[in-house]
Amino acid sequence: MALTRYRPALIAGFLAIPLATAHTQVFTVGEKSATADIATDFTPTHVPLPQGKLTERGRRELIRNLEAEQGFAHRALPVSAGITLQANGQLTPGPAEYRKLIYQKGQSAAPGDRVVVTALEFKGDRIILDFNGGPYAKHRFLRHIQINDAPVTPNTGEVATGSRITLVFEGGIPEISSPEVKALLEPLIDFGVKTSEQAYADTLPPALKDAIAAHEVLVGMNHRMVLAALGAPENKMREQQSGDPNGARYEEWIYGHVPQTIRFVRFVGDRVTMVEIAALGKPIEIHNTNEMGDFDPTPTREVAMGDKDQKGAEDKPAAPPSLRLPGEAAPADGPGKVQFPTKSSAAPIPPTPTADPGTGSDPGANPGVGSATNPGTNPGPNSGTSPRSNPKPPMQ
Repeated sequence: MALTRYRPALIAGFLAIPLATAHTQVFTVGEKSATADIATDFTPTHVPLPQGKLTERGRRELIRNLEAEQGFAHRALPVSAGITLQANGQLTPGPAEYRKLIYQKGQSAAPGDRVVVTALEFKGDRIILDFNGGPYAKHRFLRHIQINDAPVTPNTGEVATGSRITLVFEGGIPEISSPEVKALLEPLIDFGVKTSEQAYADTLPPALKDAIAAHEVLVGMNHRMVLAALGAPENKMREQQSGDPNGARYEEWIYGHVPQTIRFVRFVGDRVTMVEIAALGKPIEIHNTNEMGDFDPTPTREVAMGDKDQKGAEDKPAAPPSLRLPGEAAPADGPGKVQFPTKSSAAPIPPTPTADPGTGSDPGANPGVGSATNPGTNPGPNSGTSPRSNPKPPMQ
């Protein structure tokens, strides 16, 4: 009855909630700012392809030589099956759609990350390659099927984080070898034998790539760049005071030992702030200014107000959700008002009543207390109304 009585007010309140939250201030990251640092440069390959069609023996050789093969991503790969690469041709989707795909589906691998071929499938004129498990979770359809209230495949909560690349050949798949497939995937995946630091260095601008190849450390590099240039340090000094009045600390990596040239690389956070080079018989060379130019290795995202008024109008605070009808005024003494204490003195606390009535009190005032003058209020042991007044005789 209560829900039927207040049903119109409840419906009006729930309809008013979206209207009230429509002007709520939220922080959003735009697509352009989130994908601004994703490189989409592409250069088609020129790999000579054989003329014959793929045989069963060639298919088995491709599976044997490509499955579990490891490589390094040349560009960011999305968690999607929408990447199509024409053999010695263009890549689909284009740069703008490629960034949008990463923004919507998420990123499976960053440039320089190691990827593994986990599955191959041959269909007509294309080879479908899954990397890092592919973009779909295993048995994703069987999780929704039950037999006698028992699921066919338990739902383990596994989330797909891989990517899929479809390599398309004009006129059908030729009798191709695994090195030729790797050469065709070169714009996206590098299957060369190299470390992760070398693969990461190949994704950097030419100036930084040349500096890393020459084993030079520039002020402004991050930890990963220094590892690619000089490798792991021989000694580390951590948690040292930098002299900053704000209490910032630095970490120093030391390369080399006497009589060799010694390099002291100082990090504040993830950035190189100072490089000291001490060569034998020469004065100490100090670099403490930015040498990276306009390149910033720190990934940044632009955060903007999602509902900012383009006309520059001032934002008004939104009204809280309510079950009142639109335009209905709140009562003056209704809930939500802060009650401040008054300055008047509080009333004295009354004494606690005693459980035992005093002498001369009327026993009839407390019907729970028995009295000899009123035996009907508390039946005695010989009363006819007691269930134990007439016990059964013992058995003979």
